[in-house]
Amino acid sequence: MRVGLITAGSDSPGVNAAIRGFGKAVANTHDMEVLGFRDGYLGLVEDRKVNLLEGNMLSGILTQGGTILGTSRHLPERMPSPQGLVDRTQEAIESYHRNKLDALVIIGDNKSQLAAYHLSQAGLNIITMPKSCENDVPLTDKSIGFDTAREIATQAIDRLHTNANATHRIMLVELLGNCSGWLTMGAGLAAGADVILIPEIPYDFDVIIDAIHRRKAAGRNFSLVAVAEKARSKELVDFMELAASKRAENAEEQEKAFERIENNYSAQTLLLARRLGEATDLETHITILGSLVRGGTPTAADRLLANQLAEWSVKMAVEGQFGRMACRIDGSVTSVPLDQVAGKAKVIPPDHDWIRGSYRVGTCLGVSDLHCS
Repeated sequence: MRVGLITAGSDSPGVNAAIRGFGKAVANTHDMEVLGFRDGYLGLVEDRKVNLLEGNMLSGILTQGGTILGTSRHLPERMPSPQGLVDRTQEAIESYHRNKLDALVIIGDNKSQLAAYHLSQAGLNIITMPKSCENDVPLTDKSIGFDTAREIATQAIDRLHTNANATHRIMLVELLGNCSGWLTMGAGLAAGADVILIPEIPYDFDVIIDAIHRRKAAGRNFSLVAVAEKARSKELVDFMELAASKRAENAEEQEKAFERIENNYSAQTLLLARRLGEATDLETHITILGSLVRGGTPTAADRLLANQLAEWSVKMAVEGQFGRMACRIDGSVTSVPLDQVAGKAKVIPPDHDWIRGSYRVGTCLGVSDLHCS
């Protein structure tokens, strides 16, 4: 059996552990050849590959961040070429068949899962594993990389907390979170942030200002605000929804119009810092963690998850379970159909324990009418 493996999309700690786990499981229990394609889907299209079981390819990579295969965000349907960005899906399919692959394993983020589903629909034998520092791949407890990213973010907020206290500042920490607030909420709660703002809950400036004023009145002349990069004020969301409704007729077109409009309002953390400073007479300071949380040594939890999903993916390949994503649900490793994952995102539900927990300990989430029992 000959299997291809790629790592696609944004980088996440623990991917090398998954590559190693897959290779080790194959080498020890199955007669299988594993070809690793470099730089994600782009390497598949361009047929740039290496035999992962030759030499010492898998030696010493368990604790390394990044991916030995490299990655890219290019998807087959929108990929660079001499003519610009074009659909190269057919080239990916031809590479699969030219290399006589029996299956293709894709370790990928949200958008990579959708591309994998499209290849599966085109007749390729596809297996995926979820990786995402933002934990936004649906139908899995955690994605590879989330635990490490949360730990790094928590440590960063811990350090900024002491600095905010010493300098009497409002410290704003911006974290990854394009459509979901798992990273911001998890790290914010763990580090005791005073305000946590996530995409799922559009915030009210006045509610945040009032929370900081109450802290000042209690003698705490500093505040720590953890904010996801795509957290938005209710005021802005209402405006964008109105604008989108005027530009499109049906719900699908309105959603696309909303996304286009939203791209024009990317500096919301800067605006938030300015308004908080003006309203509270406290100095504000922004720290953008960004890709910092994507690097470094993966935690033990991420290594264990990566190894579990990799071993399960080998089992799926041997048993012919294709068109599915290996995942962990309620602590047990299993798999789910790709059509239930593709094009979807995992967001924090309003009744989640983290939402209720933050409410009970007095953390401001930017709204005054949050009902938690």
